[in-house]
Amino acid sequence: MKKIILTVAAVFAFGFANAQEGIKFGVKAGANFTNFGADADTDGKTGFYVGGLADFTVSDKFHVQPELLYSNEGAEDAKLDYLRIPIMAKYYVYEGLSIQAGPEVAFKIAAENDFLDEATKSIDFGLGIGAGYELPNGLFFDARYNAGLSDISDTEGDAKVTNTGFQIGAGYRF
Repeated sequence: MKKIILTVAAVFAFGFANAQEGIKFGVKAGANFTNFGADADTDGKTGFYVGGLADFTVSDKFHVQPELLYSNEGAEDAKLDYLRIPIMAKYYVYEGLSIQAGPEVAFKIAAENDFLDEATKSIDFGLGIGAGYELPNGLFFDARYNAGLSDISDTEGDAKVTNTGFQIGAGYRF
Protein backbone atom coordinates (compact mmCIF):
# COMPACT_ATOMS: atom_id res chain seq x y z
CA MET A 1 0.00 0.00 0.00
CA LYS A 2 2.89 2.37 0.75
CA LYS A 3 4.24 1.79 -2.77
CA ILE A 4 0.88 2.70 -4.32
CA ILE A 5 0.58 5.87 -2.23
CA LEU A 6 4.14 6.88 -3.16
CA THR A 7 3.43 6.20 -6.84
CA VAL A 8 0.27 8.34 -6.73
CA ALA A 9 2.16 11.13 -4.94
CA ALA A 10 4.94 10.98 -7.55
CA VAL A 11 2.43 11.21 -10.41
CA PHE A 12 0.79 14.25 -8.77
CA ALA A 13 4.18 15.89 -8.15
CA PHE A 14 5.30 15.20 -11.72
CA GLY A 15 2.05 16.64 -13.08
CA PHE A 16 2.27 19.78 -10.93
CA ALA A 17 5.96 20.37 -11.63
CA ASN A 18 5.68 19.95 -15.39
CA ALA A 19 2.33 21.58 -16.12
CA GLN A 20 3.31 23.88 -18.99
CA GLU A 21 -0.04 25.10 -20.24
CA GLY A 22 -1.79 25.10 -16.90
CA ILE A 23 -4.54 23.08 -15.36
CA LYS A 24 -8.03 22.50 -16.69
CA PHE A 25 -10.80 21.40 -14.34
CA GLY A 26 -13.91 19.53 -15.35
CA VAL A 27 -16.90 17.43 -14.43
CA LYS A 28 -17.96 14.04 -15.74
CA ALA A 29 -20.76 11.50 -15.38
CA GLY A 30 -21.88 8.29 -16.99
CA ALA A 31 -22.97 4.69 -16.71
CA ASN A 32 -21.20 1.84 -14.90
CA PHE A 33 -21.59 -1.79 -15.97
CA THR A 34 -20.04 -3.67 -13.05
CA ASN A 35 -19.74 -7.12 -11.55
CA PHE A 36 -17.55 -9.09 -9.19
CA GLY A 37 -14.67 -11.03 -10.68
CA ALA A 38 -12.27 -13.77 -9.58
CA ASP A 39 -14.15 -16.52 -7.66
CA ALA A 40 -17.49 -14.67 -7.48
CA ASP A 41 -20.46 -16.04 -9.44
CA THR A 42 -22.82 -13.06 -9.67
CA ASP A 43 -24.91 -11.23 -12.23
CA GLY A 44 -23.76 -7.83 -13.41
CA LYS A 45 -25.27 -4.51 -12.37
CA THR A 46 -25.86 -1.21 -14.13
CA GLY A 47 -25.08 1.87 -12.06
CA PHE A 48 -23.68 5.35 -12.52
CA TYR A 49 -20.75 7.56 -11.65
CA VAL A 50 -20.39 11.33 -11.24
CA GLY A 51 -17.50 13.55 -10.23
CA GLY A 52 -14.78 16.01 -11.05
CA LEU A 53 -11.30 16.04 -12.52
CA ALA A 54 -8.17 18.11 -12.99
CA ASP A 55 -6.21 17.85 -16.24
CA PHE A 56 -2.49 18.68 -15.97
CA THR A 57 -0.71 19.32 -19.26
CA VAL A 58 2.77 17.82 -19.15
CA SER A 59 3.40 18.18 -22.91
CA ASP A 60 1.32 18.53 -26.08
CA LYS A 61 0.78 14.79 -26.21
CA PHE A 62 0.90 13.79 -22.53
CA HIS A 63 -1.45 14.79 -19.69
CA VAL A 64 -2.07 13.52 -16.15
CA GLN A 65 -5.70 13.50 -15.03
CA PRO A 66 -6.61 12.75 -11.40
CA GLU A 67 -10.34 12.30 -10.79
CA LEU A 68 -12.65 12.11 -7.79
CA LEU A 69 -15.77 10.05 -8.55
CA TYR A 70 -18.81 8.82 -6.66
CA SER A 71 -19.35 5.38 -8.21
CA ASN A 72 -22.35 3.05 -7.81
CA GLU A 73 -20.96 -0.47 -8.35
CA GLY A 74 -21.20 -4.11 -7.30
CA ALA A 75 -23.39 -6.90 -8.62
CA GLU A 76 -27.14 -7.48 -9.07
CA ASP A 77 -27.84 -8.39 -5.44
CA ALA A 78 -24.76 -6.82 -3.87
CA LYS A 79 -24.68 -3.08 -4.40
CA LEU A 80 -21.65 -1.09 -3.20
CA ASP A 81 -20.92 2.63 -3.43
CA TYR A 82 -17.35 3.87 -3.66
CA LEU A 83 -15.46 7.13 -3.66
CA ARG A 84 -13.09 6.25 -6.50
CA ILE A 85 -9.84 8.14 -7.22
CA PRO A 86 -8.28 7.25 -10.58
CA ILE A 87 -5.02 8.90 -11.70
CA MET A 88 -5.00 8.56 -15.47
CA ALA A 89 -2.00 9.11 -17.73
CA LYS A 90 -3.37 10.32 -21.07
CA TYR A 91 -1.49 10.12 -24.35
CA TYR A 92 -2.97 11.96 -27.33
CA VAL A 93 -2.56 9.79 -30.42
CA TYR A 94 -4.41 12.30 -32.59
CA GLU A 95 -5.85 15.76 -31.98
CA GLY A 96 -8.57 15.28 -29.35
CA LEU A 97 -8.22 11.46 -29.19
CA SER A 98 -6.40 10.02 -26.17
CA ILE A 99 -5.61 6.62 -24.75
CA GLN A 100 -5.60 6.45 -20.96
CA ALA A 101 -4.28 4.18 -18.24
CA GLY A 102 -3.58 4.49 -14.56
CA PRO A 103 -4.02 3.25 -11.01
CA GLU A 104 -7.16 3.69 -8.97
CA VAL A 105 -7.91 3.58 -5.28
CA ALA A 106 -11.50 3.35 -4.06
CA PHE A 107 -12.99 3.80 -0.60
CA LYS A 108 -16.26 2.02 0.19
CA ILE A 109 -18.80 4.56 1.44
CA ALA A 110 -21.97 2.44 1.46
CA ALA A 111 -23.22 -1.13 1.06
CA GLU A 112 -26.67 -2.52 0.28
CA ASN A 113 -26.93 -4.14 3.73
CA ASP A 114 -24.95 -4.81 6.91
CA PHE A 115 -23.91 -8.32 5.82
CA LEU A 116 -22.37 -7.02 2.58
CA ASP A 117 -20.72 -4.15 4.43
CA GLU A 118 -19.04 -6.57 6.86
CA ALA A 119 -18.15 -9.06 4.10
CA THR A 120 -16.24 -6.52 1.97
CA LYS A 121 -13.09 -4.54 2.63
CA SER A 122 -13.25 -0.77 2.83
CA ILE A 123 -10.45 -0.10 0.30
CA ASP A 124 -10.06 -1.36 -3.26
CA PHE A 125 -7.16 -0.95 -5.69
CA GLY A 126 -7.45 -1.25 -9.44
CA LEU A 127 -6.22 -0.31 -12.88
CA GLY A 128 -8.17 1.71 -15.42
CA ILE A 129 -7.60 1.49 -19.18
CA GLY A 130 -9.58 3.43 -21.76
CA ALA A 131 -9.87 6.09 -24.41
CA GLY A 132 -11.42 9.51 -24.73
CA TYR A 133 -12.24 12.15 -27.30
CA GLU A 134 -12.37 15.86 -26.52
CA LEU A 135 -14.04 18.46 -28.71
CA PRO A 136 -12.44 21.93 -29.03
CA ASN A 137 -15.25 23.46 -26.90
CA GLY A 138 -14.30 21.28 -23.85
CA LEU A 139 -17.02 18.63 -24.20
CA PHE A 140 -15.54 15.13 -24.02
CA PHE A 141 -16.59 11.48 -24.18
CA ASP A 142 -14.74 8.54 -22.69
CA ALA A 143 -14.90 4.81 -22.13
CA ARG A 144 -12.88 2.89 -19.56
CA TYR A 145 -12.43 -0.65 -18.27
CA ASN A 146 -11.65 -0.88 -14.55
CA ALA A 147 -9.94 -4.06 -13.39
CA GLY A 148 -9.85 -4.71 -9.66
CA LEU A 149 -6.41 -5.76 -8.48
CA SER A 150 -7.17 -6.41 -4.82
CA ASP A 151 -9.35 -8.98 -3.09
CA ILE A 152 -12.29 -7.11 -1.55
CA SER A 153 -13.64 -10.16 0.30
CA ASP A 154 -13.37 -9.78 4.06
CA THR A 155 -14.64 -13.26 4.91
CA GLU A 156 -12.75 -16.37 5.93
CA GLY A 157 -11.97 -18.87 3.23
CA ASP A 158 -10.12 -19.09 -0.05
CA ALA A 159 -12.68 -17.33 -2.26
CA LYS A 160 -11.28 -14.20 -3.89
CA VAL A 161 -13.58 -11.36 -5.02
CA THR A 162 -12.55 -8.39 -7.16
CA ASN A 163 -14.41 -5.45 -8.67
CA THR A 164 -14.61 -5.23 -12.46
CA GLY A 165 -16.44 -2.75 -14.59
CA PHE A 166 -16.87 -0.81 -17.79
CA GLN A 167 -17.66 2.91 -17.77
CA ILE A 168 -18.97 5.07 -20.55
CA GLY A 169 -19.67 8.74 -20.08
CA ALA A 170 -19.30 12.37 -20.99
CA GLY A 171 -18.02 15.50 -19.36
CA TYR A 172 -16.94 19.07 -19.77
CA ARG A 173 -13.50 20.60 -19.23
CA PHE A 174 -13.49 24.32 -18.33
